[in-house]
Amino acid sequence: MQLCFYKLKECEYISENTWLEEYKKKMKKVVKFGGSSLASAEQFKKVGNIIRKEEFRRYVIPSAPGKRTPDDTKVTDMLYSCYGQAILGEDAEKDFEEQLDAIKERYNSIIKGLNLDLSLDEEFKIIRTNFSKKIGRDYAASRGEYLNGIIMAAYLGYEFIDAAEVIAFDENGNFDGEKTNEILSERLAHTERAVIPGFYGAKPDGSIQTFSRGGSDITGSIVAKAVHADMYENWTDVSGFLIADPRIIKNPKPIDVITYRELRELSYMGATVLHEDAIFPVRKEGIPINIRNTNAPEDKGTLIVEDTCRKPRFTITGIAGKKDFASITIEKAMMNSEVGFCCKVLEVFEKNNISIEHMPSGIDTMTIFVHRDEFEEKEQDVIAGIHRAVEPDFLELESDLALIAVVGRGMRATRGTSGRIFAALAHANVNVKMIDQGSSELNIIIGVRSHDFDAAINAIYDIFVNTMI
Repeated sequence: MQLCFYKLKECEYISENTWLEEYKKKMKKVVKFGGSSLASAEQFKKVGNIIRKEEFRRYVIPSAPGKRTPDDTKVTDMLYSCYGQAILGEDAEKDFEEQLDAIKERYNSIIKGLNLDLSLDEEFKIIRTNFSKKIGRDYAASRGEYLNGIIMAAYLGYEFIDAAEVIAFDENGNFDGEKTNEILSERLAHTERAVIPGFYGAKPDGSIQTFSRGGSDITGSIVAKAVHADMYENWTDVSGFLIADPRIIKNPKPIDVITYRELRELSYMGATVLHEDAIFPVRKEGIPINIRNTNAPEDKGTLIVEDTCRKPRFTITGIAGKKDFASITIEKAMMNSEVGFCCKVLEVFEKNNISIEHMPSGIDTMTIFVHRDEFEEKEQDVIAGIHRAVEPDFLELESDLALIAVVGRGMRATRGTSGRIFAALAHANVNVKMIDQGSSELNIIIGVRSHDFDAAINAIYDIFVNTMI
């Protein structure tokens, strides 16, 4: 039986094959590849096979070549070092030339391995001149992505678009999302397939400005928004997110689907696969992100979505945490009835430029968690400031604390989640110093001693994943 589809605008029936062909023409995927995926010619070939496997993969965002072996050096780090020699002038000219030649050889080895009829000699002449002019560290760092983009475009037969032409920053170096989206949308509307280097853009005067390290993720997200992509695929060296850190949990289960909100909570607590700023451009458009593994392309990876009706496999989606926190406990009788008490305390931290992580409180007490390295140098100033501001009855400091986030949309519909966490920690002889849960029921933050950190994560993982009780 031949399936037919009704095309409303033209008021005609079209065949299934015709419908699929038209659908394919409209579908767009943006694919970003990390440094480990593009470290060598062999990795380039894997990437080429992935892109060519689906014609929907139209816009490619490459990073600079990463490490080929654990002892190797990333090209971005090589460029930083080379530029450092360049600004020293004649005293370091020999080292500068040697390092620039080493970078050139990295790229030439990729070109040779791909059998491309391509030369980057002119590009390196320009780079040598600009380095000598001390053009800036951002320019130096950006050349890794720029040169890799040229090679990738030649290898795929795609158009090369310099990110400096389409990614806009203001004169202060802040990303200009509105201007970028306008320029990029217009440019890509007339471009079927393109390679756009990640990590950098340009200010109004044409000078290069980079995102923070790992910013190629952001570029991919920006491009996905501009072309209204159906999917943003982020290819790296892992098959998506794992429920817990594999350095702590042996062979942790992968996360199939995660929401933006869950990812934000886990990323903040140290679960780093994707640059956290890469979420925002695609989130506004409702574009899903798929984290995939270049070395295992058959793996489905992790799908990041705005929201989902899919029931999670486990009550929790993920566990993540950080060490090296300190706490300041303030006690004062009738604190709850003193208007502006919390505000006065927080102003002390603001004046000392210290950010606050969490602030659980009771009737007559409040505890503030901060990063220990931020707090230690200013601890006496903070203590004195609190005494002057609110005249507390008692004040106590603790250090060597860790915070663990237990995150999961499944916790909303599950009774007794906190009870199971406490039971698991008690069984593991872990003392809980703090617990904080918002009304969203999306996450529970637990404070423990740093030496109990690994044991706590193991206990929580075991109760929710291994035993599933």
